[in-house]
Amino acid sequence: MKKYILLLLVCAITNSLFAQNKHFTTSGTIEFEKRVNMYAIIKKMIDEEKDNESWYGPAFEAYKKNNPQFKSLKSTLTFTNNKTYYTPVVAEAAPSNGWFSDMPQAQQINTVYTDLNTSAYTANKKVFDEQFLVKDTTRKINWKITDETREIAGYTCRRANALVMDSIYVVAFYTDEIAVSGGPEFFTGLPGMILGVAIPHENITWFATKVTDTPIAETTLKTPAKGKAVNTASLTTTLKSVMKNWGEYGKKFFRMYLL
Repeated sequence: MKKYILLLLVCAITNSLFAQNKHFTTSGTIEFEKRVNMYAIIKKMIDEEKDNESWYGPAFEAYKKNNPQFKSLKSTLTFTNNKTYYTPVVAEAAPSNGWFSDMPQAQQINTVYTDLNTSAYTANKKVFDEQFLVKDTTRKINWKITDETREIAGYTCRRANALVMDSIYVVAFYTDEIAVSGGPEFFTGLPGMILGVAIPHENITWFATKVTDTPIAETTLKTPAKGKAVNTASLTTTLKSVMKNWGEYGKKFFRMYLL
C-alpha cells in the first residue's frame, strides 16, 4: 500500500511539474490553406439547376479539363494580445478558371480583424465587385466539444461541432496550447485557437499548415478601413433584396457571403 501511495505521489508531482513547464503560445502567425472541392460544388449546382443543365454540363466538362478537383487558397492569421488579423494571401499568378471561379465559395472574400477582449470584429468583405466594411460583434457559436483529437501543424487539437446560421454544420479543431480563442475567417469561441475548420456539406475546409510562435507587435494588426459601412443585419437586408429572384442559386450565394 505504501508503495502504491508513493507511486501516486510521484505521478502527481510529475504531472504538476509538466503543467508548470508547458508553454502556451499567445502571439504568432498561422498559415492556413483553404481547400474547395470544386467538382462537388459544381455537380450540386447542376443537380439543383435542372433547367440550365444543358448549359452547365458542357461548361463543367470544360472546367474539368483545365482545372484540378480541389482549389487551394492560402491565408494567414496573425495574433497578439488577444487580437487577431486574418488576411488572404494573393496568388502571384492565379489561373483563369472561368465563370465558376466567380462563386464566393471559390474565392477569399474576407479580411478580418477581431478583438476578442471586446468580442467585436471589423471585416472587409468583397461581394461581387463591391467592397463592404462590416463592423459587428463576433458570432456566438454554440460549440459541442467532443473527445476526438487529431494533430494539426504539430499541435494536438480537439474536435468541436456546431450549427451556424441555423443550418450550416461546422466541424472545428482547436488547441489549448495556443491560448487565444480565435480562428480563421469568423470562427471563434473555443477554449483555444482553431487550427482546422470543415464545412462538409459545402465541401470547404480551412486547415493550418504552419504555426510560428513569435512576438508580434500589435501595430502590425491592421484594422480594415475601406468599403461601404454596414453591420451584419444591414448587409443581410441588402443581399436578400439583390438575390430575391435568384432561386436556389441565390440562396447558396447568400449563405456563403454571410458565412
